[in-house]
Amino acid sequence: MAAVITPLRKIHETAIIEKGAEIGNNVVIGPYAVIKHDVILGDGCIVGPHVVIHPYTTIGKECKFFPGASIGGVPQDLKFKGERTSTVIGDRGVFRECVTVSRACGEGNETRIGNDILMMAYTHIAHNCIVGNNVIMSNVATLAGHVVVEDRAVIGGLAAVHQFCRIGRNAMAGGMSRVSQDIPPFMLVAGDPAFVAGLNSVGLARAGMPLEIRTQLKKAFRILYRSGLTLEEAVATMEQELDSSEPVEHLMRFLRNAERGIIHTRK
Repeated sequence: MAAVITPLRKIHETAIIEKGAEIGNNVVIGPYAVIKHDVILGDGCIVGPHVVIHPYTTIGKECKFFPGASIGGVPQDLKFKGERTSTVIGDRGVFRECVTVSRACGEGNETRIGNDILMMAYTHIAHNCIVGNNVIMSNVATLAGHVVVEDRAVIGGLAAVHQFCRIGRNAMAGGMSRVSQDIPPFMLVAGDPAFVAGLNSVGLARAGMPLEIRTQLKKAFRILYRSGLTLEEAVATMEQELDSSEPVEHLMRFLRNAERGIIHTRK
């Protein structure tokens, strides 16, 4: 029997791939998609119809881009003057319909997105953002410029995050939250303006956080939000009263570096 030859790429005849783009193996590119120059598209990626991947974008393996996504476009910032900046995306990301990601401002800077992210339809990541691994952004959630989102955070639909804010690891912002200060790791926030509703207990359990660590984080929540202490006093109390663990240390380190302040509970 004759050998079956599997094509290394499947590119629709109407797709436009500019000179200087590097396309990996086993890539699928759909109708009317545009891959600009100086793009690196990793093995196994699927680029749907009418997707545009802009210059200076590097994408890892097995990412999926649904119709209308625009990845690595010029930032929506008046300070941008055409300097050489980039967008870097990890592996296995899913970018649903009409997602937009902007490349960075400032010569040599990056907008960076980690592995296994899920961006649902119409979400937006602005210039100079850093987004970790296993992050989920629900429909129409928006990050302004220079936002940092740590691993396994969840941002609900229509939530808006102010520039330079940080969203901590395993935190969750509920739908339509208006986030203008940092969300500490492991916390659950909601509302306009956003307030801390409690520990993200369900999310922590689903992430496999051991019970003894969750118990320590509950104590941390009470010290931070129920004791009446200042932020500095609360961190000092945590150091004295909580058992040492990587999640507790991460929380305290995050709090020490909260330049914009942290979101508080409802009064």
